[in-house]
Amino acid sequence: MSTKRDLTRIRHNTKIVATLGPGSNNVELLEDMIRVGGLNVVRFNFSHGTAEFHQENARIVREAAKKAGREVAIMADLQGPKIRVGKLENGFVELLAGEKLLLDAAHEGEGNRDRVGLDYRDLPNDVKAGDILLLDDGLLTLVVDSVNGSEIHTTVQNSHKLKSNKGINKQGGGLSAGALTEKDFRDLKTAIGIGCDYLAVSFVKSAEDMQIARNLVEQEMQGSKAVRPGLVSKIERVEAITNLDEIILASDGIMVARGDLAVEVGNAAVPALQKRMIKRARELRRFSITATQMMESMITNPVPTRAEVSDVANAVLDGTDAVMCSAETAVGAYPFETVRQMAVICAAAEAEQDSLNGVDESHQEAAVNTNLAIASGAVHVARAIDATAIVALTESGGTAFEISRHSIQLPIYAFTPSISAQRRMAMYRGVRPLMLATSCDHDTALNEVESMLVERKVLKSGEQYIVTSGSRMRESGSTDMLQVVKVR
Repeated sequence: MSTKRDLTRIRHNTKIVATLGPGSNNVELLEDMIRVGGLNVVRFNFSHGTAEFHQENARIVREAAKKAGREVAIMADLQGPKIRVGKLENGFVELLAGEKLLLDAAHEGEGNRDRVGLDYRDLPNDVKAGDILLLDDGLLTLVVDSVNGSEIHTTVQNSHKLKSNKGINKQGGGLSAGALTEKDFRDLKTAIGIGCDYLAVSFVKSAEDMQIARNLVEQEMQGSKAVRPGLVSKIERVEAITNLDEIILASDGIMVARGDLAVEVGNAAVPALQKRMIKRARELRRFSITATQMMESMITNPVPTRAEVSDVANAVLDGTDAVMCSAETAVGAYPFETVRQMAVICAAAEAEQDSLNGVDESHQEAAVNTNLAIASGAVHVARAIDATAIVALTESGGTAFEISRHSIQLPIYAFTPSISAQRRMAMYRGVRPLMLATSCDHDTALNEVESMLVERKVLKSGEQYIVTSGSRMRESGSTDMLQVVKVR
């Protein structure tokens, strides 16, 4: 029997990314999550599942979106290097503060209190005496006493039950593992095969990592006319903070991946870094996703904590394009409620954004092309005449994205004939992407747009809205017109 859910649509500008998993990969549930206005992007976690598993999930997502009447984006999140301990006898070892623990990169088979194996075989080359290793998201601290060949001799700093396959971080960074592994190369092929709209790269350290990923995508799609997936760099290493601007510019967007980042830089440093990363992404005209433990308690509870509400709201006020759920929707007991609660929080924070942050009328840099100038002008004029909405007629979604880089709470309705562009725009803050199968006639397109928005009760007679478009319809990058239109 289907669950009765509150499907009252919640309108918000900040997009919601939800991770798909056993708790959410069914058509009816996803359809409801999309209908409520909460779900915009579905994350596929390639740390789990086979190629067939992800292919079936892609089918489920597309079917749910079709039933809901709204396209969503699929983001494939590559696992990256496995910097973890190996398997342990009985699944865990009990460690006491002051005990010695030997990590051995050459150890085969299950580990125990005497010797624990490593999935990451190069760890002995990356550490020295005095270094601090943080395991299991920082819950276990080890101090390196010495390194001898494949063996790392350590002292346990706090009592903890260490389970199999838990992650390892080095305080302050400095692990040499590359961002992409052989598994990632295989998973990238699968992700492109299922038609992912975005590809997230884990443990990025430099712009070069993103360029390698971009080259791999081009190589895999050579000869294809399909739209290339946007590349998202996950900022979770100390080195990524040092190289932040170059990484942002080499990416289509960034993910503020607060879990591993917090372990490397310390929890206290993360809130300020989050604000800095979101701000720089917006200034450099890229999008941002804020992730990790945003609604963690809702894995088992039907409502969030007040701290979680504040966390999501503050990310919205920081200007993030999207907020993300991980285990909450992948394996949690309340995936629909999690997304709905996030939508409610986003809408409430956005309603106060201008009064709290002020309206930013400045522009970080002069417009370098017509698209940027039109986008900037659209925002300025919309504010000046108190417009109801901004409409962008766009082939690729580029102009709608540039408009969304400005701090404006007005809805941006982006009409495109391209389903790929529609899905890509599902990530952009404030942008509501819609399909417009029209002729090349400009006036015909405008009439169809206005009729559609009036029918949807977005516009009413006598209201004014802004339109950006190209005088030569159906040419990508040709936006060169800005109009003020009054609803008939």
